Amino acid sequence: MSSKLTCFKAYDIRGKLGEELNDNIAYRIGRAYGEFLKPKTVVIGGDVRLTSESLKLSLANGLQDSGVDVIDIGLCGTEEIYFATSYLNVDGGIEVTASHNPIDYNGMKLVREQSRPISGDTGLHDIQRIAECNNFAKVEQNQRGFYQKNNILDAYIDKLLSYVDFSKFTRPLRFVFNSGNGAAGHVIDAIESRFLTAKVPVEFIKIHHSPDGNFPNGIPNPLLPECRKDTTEAIIKYNADMGIAFDGDFDRCFLFDEHGQFIEGYYIVGLLAAAFLEKHPGSRIIHDPRLSWNTIDIVTKAGGVPILSKTGHAFIKERMREEDAIYGGEMSAHHYFRDFSYCDSGMIPWLLVSELLCVKNQTLGQLVDDRMAAYPASGEINSVLSDAKSAIERVRLNYQSDANIIDNTDGVSIEYDDWRFNLRSSNTEPVVRLNVESRNDIDLMLNKKEEILRLLRG
Repeated sequence: MSSKLTCFKAYDIRGKLGEELNDNIAYRIGRAYGEFLKPKTVVIGGDVRLTSESLKLSLANGLQDSGVDVIDIGLCGTEEIYFATSYLNVDGGIEVTASHNPIDYNGMKLVREQSRPISGDTGLHDIQRIAECNNFAKVEQNQRGFYQKNNILDAYIDKLLSYVDFSKFTRPLRFVFNSGNGAAGHVIDAIESRFLTAKVPVEFIKIHHSPDGNFPNGIPNPLLPECRKDTTEAIIKYNADMGIAFDGDFDRCFLFDEHGQFIEGYYIVGLLAAAFLEKHPGSRIIHDPRLSWNTIDIVTKAGGVPILSKTGHAFIKERMREEDAIYGGEMSAHHYFRDFSYCDSGMIPWLLVSELLCVKNQTLGQLVDDRMAAYPASGEINSVLSDAKSAIERVRLNYQSDANIIDNTDGVSIEYDDWRFNLRSSNTEPVVRLNVESRNDIDLMLNKKEEILRLLRG
């Protein structure tokens, strides 16, 4: 009997526990993944959420019943699954996680061989259809796949550290790491151990470090201002040079400067783009449409080629492969690396920035202050609306008549001489997201932000 599964989204799986996602549905997803892709071996893992282990084992059971061998790497972040899929040369990978969603949610992120994302455009809806039909062949016990555990942490750390040169860490640094509720803790510990062995002069201050699926420190999503206080306070308390906070599956890191000020991911995109172009002149850099002027300016002046892509990890990765782009960045703090199987990492960015602090002999604030002044941005503002489509159209009609550029790559982007904005519906949540930026005029940006919000929210 077929039943609609609402946990399937644009490029991953997210659902409310019990209602949209449970062990039975996880099993069906495993069966459907196996039936659609017919992989020989799949690697799986899960985050710290209390339901992740049970969902992961149900998923594994479904995969095994489809004849798929399963490698379980245990508690891990999404990028560890991306890495393991390519490193182990297996046919796919699945991370059980709901990232920054509420505590009563869980989900999955799916890839196929070579860590290629499975989105609505590349098979996710087919897997959904098969799981909904729930009409699977009888399990032949002698054809079931096997289950084994594996640990790829050392190889993964090797890969992360290949992005930096320890010899360039020439001055003492002190960093605060906020692992949210501990998902990233084991990776931070492993990197710290390598630093100590190599006598790299970086001190690690760790908060909210131990894995705890009860989320005693709240939902880890530093993109939201209310989730930044603990990191800021620790930076000030310990007189740290930088703060690094992670989301729930640590495929994103959020950076704070030496004063505890949150640095929008947008400016880190520009910083990393410039760093890659120094080493690889003329390279292509992928960016999203939400905030773009700073990135385009930096990349163009550095002799690179900026390329606009639709927002979302699956779309960015696909475009990077098409363009052979060395790096891609989104203002939401997703950073993608060609030599990391085109995947996003929350670890590589802070490592690269820490190296830059030494190479440039500047603070993080000094590295980005001029760019923040040149292109002040609102950050992402979310609105929950009863009729998102009509609200977005109302804003479009108000601003389109005298616009220089109207772009529909993702939502609507409208540009004028000295300011621009992007308005789009989320791919994963029932919200509309607004981003506004200007050229060297923070007051203009703030005024336009409020103006659009009034119109949007009616």
